Amino acid sequence: MTGAGPGPGALLVVGDVVTDVVARYDTPLAPATDTAARIRTVPGGAGANVACWAARSGCADVQLLARVGADSVSWHDRELRRAGVRPLLVTDQEAPTATVIALVGVDAERTFLTDSGAALRLSPGDWSPDLLDGVSRVHLSGYLFFADRSRATAVRVLRDARAAGLPVSVDPASAGFLAGLGPDAFLAATAGATCLLPNTDEARFLTGRPDPADAAAALSRRYPLVAVTLGSAGAVLAADGRVTAHVPAPPASPVDTTGAGDAFTGAFLAALHTGAAPSEAATAGCAAGARAVTTVGGRPGRTP
Repeated sequence: MTGAGPGPGALLVVGDVVTDVVARYDTPLAPATDTAARIRTVPGGAGANVACWAARSGCADVQLLARVGADSVSWHDRELRRAGVRPLLVTDQEAPTATVIALVGVDAERTFLTDSGAALRLSPGDWSPDLLDGVSRVHLSGYLFFADRSRATAVRVLRDARAAGLPVSVDPASAGFLAGLGPDAFLAATAGATCLLPNTDEARFLTGRPDPADAAAALSRRYPLVAVTLGSAGAVLAADGRVTAHVPAPPASPVDTTGAGDAFTGAFLAALHTGAAPSEAATAGCAAGARAVTTVGGRPGRTP
């Protein structure tokens, strides 16, 4: 089921599509009254963002499997195609598209209010091993592991992809949701993945180790390749129980940090997909993350 012909096959992302409502404010939130803000509605979702950044970063064939509410499936399909991604969207007639309200302060840091909607209703019936035809790499959004139905789907995709000999990467996605699931359950569900891409908080939570380099090394005893993102400090890579590289991030003037990790992941996977070494892929990922924080929302090519 691997890609045929010259060059790599497709990158298949299985994950989430979200409608993001981004509210940027410059003064402290005022309880029980108004706070002036600049509010935009943009397409998002960790899996969808990764797919778009992978396409922007040179991956010629990127596909996205996700479940979207009938309320906005046409808009999301159009936005994904515009970004160079081939959508494999399942329309949910019962639940609306997932929605996230992102509150972004003057420091560009964000707080999320999340309604998972249709995203975590991706079911095993939405999946077929035939979707691996022509695929040479699979990426799973960690959000799928936080609900019973979508976790069963993600585990099945992981099993089928590994049986086909394909590398599978996982982004844990949310330290908050990880806390609800528990580290042992997440590690068990993602066993067999070949690459883990946590941020610092997620790596610390999964290992109990405060130093992200130590956490990366510990995780690499479970996953052959680990890349822990460190925000403006770049990323650390680990394999075989040891740190193999620290990669700096280019300087940036952040506007909105939403999707910076997704940008790293998309560019990182695109580089690996075309034969780059992990340190080269991390350099590409850090550059994409630095670009991402200068725009509003999690997708490439948007302006403040």
